[in-house]
Amino acid sequence: MHSILLSSRAAEEVLLTRSLAKSTLERLRRKLDAEEERLVAVIEEFDKVFAEANMGSASAEHSADPNSADGGSLALELEMDLSVLENARELLSKVHAAQKRMDNGTYGHCVVSGKAIPVERLEALPYATTLVEYADQV
Repeated sequence: MHSILLSSRAAEEVLLTRSLAKSTLERLRRKLDAEEERLVAVIEEFDKVFAEANMGSASAEHSADPNSADGGSLALELEMDLSVLENARELLSKVHAAQKRMDNGTYGHCVVSGKAIPVERLEALPYATTLVEYADQV
């Protein structure tokens, strides 16, 4: 058995051209699709709750005096709900972008360096767009 040593440039080129196996792409697509479904359900539920609250069909406790302890608690609860909703929408956007990258053949490559993102990272975070070391640059 022969060992092949690659220069760092040649190794980089191999990383750049690596494509994911069809079975791996299919598994990651299923993960993305499941995450999309979960996030859409979360968003729809929050939208429904907020719509009901805006139409006045929510319970009377949702209109407590904002200066009272109950009002303050409700304001905090609403702020937390809005934060969860905003996060769900942001994640859904990332999932959709990952699905598009799969469709156009650029999925699994770091948008900063162009290098292949390790499968382990994609398994943990299927909408990852960068290598870990570049995560703070996007």
